[in-house]
Amino acid sequence: MNLEELSGLPPGAVSHFQAEGIESLYPPQAEAVEAGATDGDSLVAAVPTASGKTMIAALAMLSAIERGGKALYIVPLRALASEKKAEFEAYEEFGVSVGVTTGNYESTDDWLATRDIVVATSEKVDSLVRNGADWLSELTCVVSDEVHLIDDRNRGPTLEVTLAKLRALNPALQVVALSATVGNAGEIADWLDAELVASDWRPIDLQMGVHYGNAISFDDGGKREVPVDGSESQEDALVRDIVAEDASALVFVNSRRNAEAAARRLANVVAPELDADEQEALEELADDIRDVSDSETSTDLAAAVEKGAAFHHAGLASEHRSLVEDAFRDRLLKVISATPTLAAGVNTPARRVIVRDWRRFDPTAGGMAPLDVLEVHQMMGRAGRPGLDPYGEAVLLAKSHDEQDELFDRYIWADAEDVRSKLAAEPALRTHVLATIASGFARTRDGLLSFMNETLYASQTTERGRLESVTDTVLDYLERNDFIEREGGNSSTSQSAADDPFTSAADLAAEADRDVELRATNLGHTVSRLYLDPMSAAEIVHGLESADARPTAMGLYQLIARTPDMYELYLRSGEDDKYGQLYYELEDELLGDRPSEYEDDRFEDWLAALKTGALLKDWADEMDEDRLTERYSIGPGDLRGKVETAEWLLGAAETLAAEIESDWSVAVREARARVEHGVREELLELVGVRGVGRKRARQLYQVGIETPADLRTVDKGVVLGALRGTKTAENILENAGREDPSMDGVTPVDVDHGATQRGTDGGTTGSASEHIGSGGEADADEENQSSLGDF
Repeated sequence: MNLEELSGLPPGAVSHFQAEGIESLYPPQAEAVEAGATDGDSLVAAVPTASGKTMIAALAMLSAIERGGKALYIVPLRALASEKKAEFEAYEEFGVSVGVTTGNYESTDDWLATRDIVVATSEKVDSLVRNGADWLSELTCVVSDEVHLIDDRNRGPTLEVTLAKLRALNPALQVVALSATVGNAGEIADWLDAELVASDWRPIDLQMGVHYGNAISFDDGGKREVPVDGSESQEDALVRDIVAEDASALVFVNSRRNAEAAARRLANVVAPELDADEQEALEELADDIRDVSDSETSTDLAAAVEKGAAFHHAGLASEHRSLVEDAFRDRLLKVISATPTLAAGVNTPARRVIVRDWRRFDPTAGGMAPLDVLEVHQMMGRAGRPGLDPYGEAVLLAKSHDEQDELFDRYIWADAEDVRSKLAAEPALRTHVLATIASGFARTRDGLLSFMNETLYASQTTERGRLESVTDTVLDYLERNDFIEREGGNSSTSQSAADDPFTSAADLAAEADRDVELRATNLGHTVSRLYLDPMSAAEIVHGLESADARPTAMGLYQLIARTPDMYELYLRSGEDDKYGQLYYELEDELLGDRPSEYEDDRFEDWLAALKTGALLKDWADEMDEDRLTERYSIGPGDLRGKVETAEWLLGAAETLAAEIESDWSVAVREARARVEHGVREELLELVGVRGVGRKRARQLYQVGIETPADLRTVDKGVVLGALRGTKTAENILENAGREDPSMDGVTPVDVDHGATQRGTDGGTTGSASEHIGSGGEADADEENQSSLGDF
């Protein structure tokens, strides 16, 4: 189908796509148009990676906008939201406006009412529904990217419930669900009342095979010789072979540590193939990576990048990941070793994909377990980029003939698993039942169950009464914790049911509740708007109510670390003794009903939360990032993730404190501010000045500048001497409100730090980690510290 045959798109859309080199549609795209994508009909497109799913979405959204509607594009990851926003912003040349929203779960983002296309994560869309964003009722087209992630135990229920709510809000809504090839795409289409477009077509050939010995055996019966020389590994040989073709490779491994180790080794494989221009560009890229963070992870990544390789995992800072992904797409980086997170939709194709590790540790299995077929197929689908690669290769690695046969049977010849709803798990229902009641989607038990019957789970389950039973359990929990109230009921109906000898006790209870009104309390409404797991809110409320004296920062950090919304740090071997000692030292500071050491699971959970709280306290005590990542064995991305989550949870705790009229709102606010900026209390005023982060604030404080008012009156030479940068000093003085911030003719004053500095112990004195003897050496000088707040 040629583009000129398309109708119903905004003027200029066809010429835009033609300018992008698109003259005709791929077969799956043409099938989608024939199925009604541009006519407002719902559809599920289950097609391979790189087969043009985004174009299907674009045609549906643009045709909806041309009819006077509004489109929402739901993505699973923030990184993917940024990528799609950049792609769709090109449509602004023919008058289509685009907005993106991924954070701030308490906002309705009313400004998005004026945008034609909105890109958002499923969690953000869920929060918009909870907060009553009026513009959601104007949606006419919703695209759900990677809809097969409904199968994900953590994020799937949110996507599932969100789609059900959007359909309830807009009965005529067009839903376009984009999916990898899965076993039950037809079932998903039936749930969404959509047409199914299923295809195995790809724009370039994908050869899948297994490397064993000195050759790759492909699924079409062909072979490619790739000898393994001497002591090199299979992946070394496969990368060396493909880089020699001036192409790139992705290597998937099962852990962060393995990704980093593989990158170090593969860097030496790639380096000899680089030309002088590439070497120069890679050195500049390595400098950019070092500028992001001074952590060991950043240093190791930069060292690999200088040689044309990189690693990619969730422990990297988002800036690191973006730099790596962009350089790989530009083919400057030749190989990335990655954990499977890279396969989750981000556009990073390669000529050859190597799935080195097809097993990973699974705590539920008690050891190493095989990856799902769908996950491996997602990795393999990254092979081959249309327009650049003549083909794509996806290769698994075998150590024996038997393993080679097993890999063909398990992955190469196998169909992907069915997508199964995970909604009936109690942790997922806690959040979504409360939100459904608080947002007015259900006002009775019957209404609640009727809404739940519109979910994928209801269409899939064969376990009679399972959803009803779990829902009742959740309602009881929400009522016990004052999040909902039940009022009224039909006594005559209940009595007639009681007179029936065949009515069970459970049915009697359900009948009694059938007409009872469900109402969210003020606290319940607040919890729903804050986008908190109700169990997190209950933990925080109980902790604040249990405090007999003003809570310490450490007590508050450990409290929020115990909530389901904060992923705790793991206790490593031997750390139970360290943090057990710290637990008894700080016992009076900890909030809530403290467990005894004989309550094994609960005590260990509190110790893990204590370790996480210690990390947050050390950050707020100004310990430098490199020291923190080394001490707690985490990556810079992990640190930033913990800090952002803690800031959000403490902000929620402050709101909850006000809701329950707690006396400790100020203590919570100060703890939140310290985590947000990574500083001690005496620097909180200074970091309020734009451009002053934790490092610069400490430098200013050391020379006697304590407040923004001081910046407006102090000798400019003192400021210049502290900051050592003319432009930086001028900007900070201007931001502080100084009438004349110019540094022209100003000479730096070298203040005697020994006479004036205060609080410059690098954050170790009194830090949580020092209590357990993990320190020893002094922290680095403040001038060597990096800061999340400075950049």
